[in-house]
Amino acid sequence: MKKIGLFVLLAALAASAQDSSGAADANAPQGTSPTSVSFPVERIQTPTYADLYCAGFINKSLLPNANYVAGGLQTPNTTKFVTGDIVYLAGAGYTIGGQYTVVRELKDQNRYEVFPGQAKALAATGQPYGEIGRLRIVDTRAKMAIAQVEYSCDPLNPGDIAIPFAEKPAISFHPPLRFDRFIPKTGKTSARIVLGKDFDSTLGTGMKVYMNMGTNQGVKIGDYFRAVRSYSADLADPVDSLSFRASTAEDTQRRPPSIEGTWMTKTKGPNIRVGDLPRRAVGEIVIISTTPTTSTGMIVFALEDVHVGDNVELDDQQ
Repeated sequence: MKKIGLFVLLAALAASAQDSSGAADANAPQGTSPTSVSFPVERIQTPTYADLYCAGFINKSLLPNANYVAGGLQTPNTTKFVTGDIVYLAGAGYTIGGQYTVVRELKDQNRYEVFPGQAKALAATGQPYGEIGRLRIVDTRAKMAIAQVEYSCDPLNPGDIAIPFAEKPAISFHPPLRFDRFIPKTGKTSARIVLGKDFDSTLGTGMKVYMNMGTNQGVKIGDYFRAVRSYSADLADPVDSLSFRASTAEDTQRRPPSIEGTWMTKTKGPNIRVGDLPRRAVGEIVIISTTPTTSTGMIVFALEDVHVGDNVELDDQQ
């Protein structure tokens, strides 16, 4: 019976991929010959509860910080609190049964720019916040409210901010589809990844990114964006550019090519313009939360590393 069930599952997946392939072939734009390289099948990961409620966000302005975690049942011996722990909340406006999200105002200790101008771009985008957990008020008779941690993404710390909890819409399952790896610019809504969760700079499937666009630009939860990168961006990167600057010539080549923007511009061979190389799509991102000017996305499919600094563009394949 197990073997029959496995066979049925594999057959269904193959049929789904074939349907997606056929749709891509039928709808392929002029000048395109879809292959498994240029149009690979992407199987999109569906965000879980933890993905939605632990992703963090960037807010254009600072959030009110009058309500915050002041300690817990075992203070001062315990300074980090997790699911099931009792914590004390300073501030006002608490009611029995009220739910609060605990967030943390973040700063990057590294002070390193992943791409030129990142600090300026991030400052213009807003203040990063981490979503740390959720708690429920169980007692308001003392000067401080007493709450129980119902869910923790990371340990809660004294000083973390408490804001009213809000439900987030779930992201529905998306069937496999074909990923256009070399799609030219479409002119649709576009932006840039200005930060990664936990200040990561190299990102993969399941990881979270923050972008400098929001509902003011028409972005909504459940939208899909394609992460794209040009080879000019690699040339501008101090590490990735090293490969461009290394010799690619074969000893037997009479006229080795030159690469514009590198030391290899004095050769007598053909001139390779890095800016003329086609841009490549590196991954797919689904929007899981928004503010008027920013959005948080989850990488649901990646062909290679997605980088902070990559551009994103609205993908209509919903």
